[in-house]
Amino acid sequence: MSTAGQVTGIAPVDPATCNAIRTTAAGLLVPHTEVEAIAPGGNVGQGRSVDIDITPPADGACPETWTVGARLTPVFGQISGSVGLHTAAFDVWTAVTGAQLTLPEAGVYEVIADVQAGLITVGTVNNAYMQTRLFDVTAGAMVLLTARTVVFFSATPAVGVTHTIQATASASALYQVAGPTTIRVEGLKHVDSGTLAGEAMWAQNFRFKKIAD
Repeated sequence: MSTAGQVTGIAPVDPATCNAIRTTAAGLLVPHTEVEAIAPGGNVGQGRSVDIDITPPADGACPETWTVGARLTPVFGQISGSVGLHTAAFDVWTAVTGAQLTLPEAGVYEVIADVQAGLITVGTVNNAYMQTRLFDVTAGAMVLLTARTVVFFSATPAVGVTHTIQATASASALYQVAGPTTIRVEGLKHVDSGTLAGEAMWAQNFRFKKIAD
């Protein structure tokens, strides 16, 4: 009805549940948003390396206060392995047994292999060395910028004199992959002239950590 130029009455309400306001037997009901999250320490998925934690208000609280926080959840892993290279061919890359891991999802990773190599030289040796690198098994190609010389030795000692040499190096890179990718540590030995023995290589710690999505 209307009085003095004003219209009064009940305004129609769209019964759709997503409406901003609804009539109920108890009165007007204003819908509100409820936010759900996983428990701290979980991971909602592999799409991002940052997860959001949400703490809801107590039941019946007015006003409702939601606590929202974020935490980094990058994937990571590590492994080790070793290989004897004394029977391997010279100048041929050989996989270091056990030193293989999988980058589980797309993203940019810091990959590092701490590698130790050792060999024995007998008598005169010219330009003996052992190298290491990281190899992308999935792509069938070397991980760029990871080739390192671990051991290098040349000597002209008295006949029959032996030398035992050990050294360490780290092969590392920032590596971007489009999906799950398997990489491994490889080793190689070389000598221009002379006799080598006992060649071996250890990946003491081969690890990865995701740093960007």
